[in-house]
Amino acid sequence: MSDNVVRLRTFRKAKARNEAEKRAEENRINFGQTKAEKQARKAEEARAGKAHEAGRIVLTKPGTDPH
Repeated sequence: MSDNVVRLRTFRKAKARNEAEKRAEENRINFGQTKAEKQARKAEEARAGKAHEAGRIVLTKPGTDPH
């Protein structure tokens, strides 16, 4: 008899882990951002948000203070 016994369940789990790791590595390459890139993106979004809010027109009823 062969002493090279492999449990199918263990083999399947190991294969799934390897495939998930490959997929994760591809995603890190394709979608990953450095810390500096993330900070720059957040700063740009904040600046754009402030500019958008600055252009907002506030409608008030006549005779009321808008602030």
